[in-house]
Amino acid sequence: MEKRNGLRVILFPLPLQGCINPMLQLANILHSRGFSITVIHTRFNAPKASSHPLFTFLQISDGLSESQINDAPTSNVMSLLAQINCSTESPFRDCLRKLLVESQESEKISCLIDDCGWLFTQSVSESLNLPRLVLCTFKATFLNAYPILPLLRTKYLHVSASEAEDPVLEFPPLQKRDISRIFGKEGEKLDPVLRIVVETTIRSSGLIFMSCEELEKDSLTLAKEIYKVPIFAIGPFHSYFSASSSSLFKQDETCIPWLDNQEDKSVIYVSLGSVVNITETEFLDIACGLSNSKHPFLWVVRPGLVLGAKWIEPLSEGIMRSLEEKGKIVKWAPQQEVLAHRAIGGFLTHNGWNSTLESICEGVPMICLPGGLDQMLNSRFVSDIWRVGIHSEGRIEKNEIEKAVKMLMVESEGEKIRERLKFLKDEVARSVKHGD
Repeated sequence: MEKRNGLRVILFPLPLQGCINPMLQLANILHSRGFSITVIHTRFNAPKASSHPLFTFLQISDGLSESQINDAPTSNVMSLLAQINCSTESPFRDCLRKLLVESQESEKISCLIDDCGWLFTQSVSESLNLPRLVLCTFKATFLNAYPILPLLRTKYLHVSASEAEDPVLEFPPLQKRDISRIFGKEGEKLDPVLRIVVETTIRSSGLIFMSCEELEKDSLTLAKEIYKVPIFAIGPFHSYFSASSSSLFKQDETCIPWLDNQEDKSVIYVSLGSVVNITETEFLDIACGLSNSKHPFLWVVRPGLVLGAKWIEPLSEGIMRSLEEKGKIVKWAPQQEVLAHRAIGGFLTHNGWNSTLESICEGVPMICLPGGLDQMLNSRFVSDIWRVGIHSEGRIEKNEIEKAVKMLMVESEGEKIRERLKFLKDEVARSVKHGD
């Protein structure tokens, strides 16, 4: 058992799968360095305390009704988060104040670490004289753009077809057509959120990124200039504890023995994450594209992924028969284990930062189907800067899916991508090793 250092860290993750995983991975890293861990969390998307018996978990009220918590569609997550941000400040303050009083008789609380998506925690920590460190669960490059994103949204609100592929000089390597997809339907609603995040981060005691200089050296330097706080880029968190996933969904473990029966690097893994939604037409196009590619595939279809459907009901019997010949469909998969499997040869992904990092660390080339927000930036880096994947350019069409799978899995361009990715993988691995 690791020796304790007499200090406790309070962690407060944003209640999204892509935010909870990094926070608890960071908790594992800190615990291995001797810190005791307390995790404050909401009822909505509560992490599984039983998976982390060495940590203390404290649940606070989030202002949501039972029906909102139990039946919340993933298409409504952003509005739920906005509601939670408005109703959680008082319960959080009371919980934190109580912990500080109790700590006077036991371990000293060294700091609060919370997600940059919480808009009230800086004020609370200041009122209680507790240092607050901000965890950014996406690329530093994207956080650096927060001060100018509202201006870019207005400037590139209407882009002509002839301008669509022009570079955004203020925010490389994005193209002008990417800006509207970053914001999606939220538009002006995100502007005040971005402003508050910038203001509160500047007032914090430091920024933690799950990134490294090998991936974004210039951006990390710029982040220090913009936010004027210490920067801690400690690499992909999951690399320290490879089995430290904290899935909110039940993982279908049957996909591992299925992969065991496939040839090396023959399977395309398909997963669009825990929040992205697609239309029924896009869903059917992915299905037909995978079937027509004639390559084995493991496809994660999260319940609620397809707008207007509970699961895979839009698939006809004929399509299902063709899919079953080559592939396997599951509701959720142990992604880190899947990407590390010898049978996986490619990853069709939404390019969330967690998924992008995991794919790089396992040397799995990507087909990029970004949904919005930072996924647009991640996918541009994958395809245009690191050149370790193929960009769909927003086209979820069966012919494009089939073409991309074949290019990645069997054509010479796929081999070139793998060679570049092997180099990038080794660079990132060295950064984590140096950080031990």
